[in-house]
Amino acid sequence: MTQSTTPAPFGILFDLDGVLVDSEGEYSIFWGETGRRYGLRPTFADDIKGTTIDEILLNFPESDRQSILESLHRFESEMRYPVFPGVIPFLEELRRAGIPTAIVTSSDNVKMDLLRRRQPQLLPLIDHLVTGDMVTHSKPDPEGYLRGASLIGLPATRCYVFEDSLQGLQAGRASGATVIGLATTNSADKVSPLADLTLPRFEGISIATLPPLKA
Repeated sequence: MTQSTTPAPFGILFDLDGVLVDSEGEYSIFWGETGRRYGLRPTFADDIKGTTIDEILLNFPESDRQSILESLHRFESEMRYPVFPGVIPFLEELRRAGIPTAIVTSSDNVKMDLLRRRQPQLLPLIDHLVTGDMVTHSKPDPEGYLRGASLIGLPATRCYVFEDSLQGLQAGRASGATVIGLATTNSADKVSPLADLTLPRFEGISIATLPPLKA
């Protein structure tokens, strides 16, 4: 007789930068300086948050894209990727409770390998990973979050999305998930209209503090 398994009551899909790791400020420095060298708009570094590297590079001359990518990877190799306070305890709580998780990030595999070396305790607590090379359309398109929900075996309507960027918040909403916005990169005033719950920081989050799913 086959033993039936009870599906998880919900799943959680996390953005990476600005949600689990405190790295958005460092990326703003890199892309701000790079954008200025090419005469791009002053808001370029903010406008591209949540966008895949392939789409970001389209803003630059084709002849320079490879060298910019190499410069980015050198920059990333020096980053520490500090994990926000409260992240590891929450991920451990989710693992004990059997709640499936996925990271949905625009980052490439080079970046993820660096993250594994810098913060080896983080990714083993995550069940699935959706990187920028696994999607055709980056945020604010919901494709990444729909892919993450599929990997953990739940519809997006049974998932929470944790996001900080405006594009990511829009993607979470478009997927049908319940969106928790973190005001780590943008102000709460900008985050709140796109989130079902807005929090100033990750610390203090637990299963008990999650809002009801909206669907």
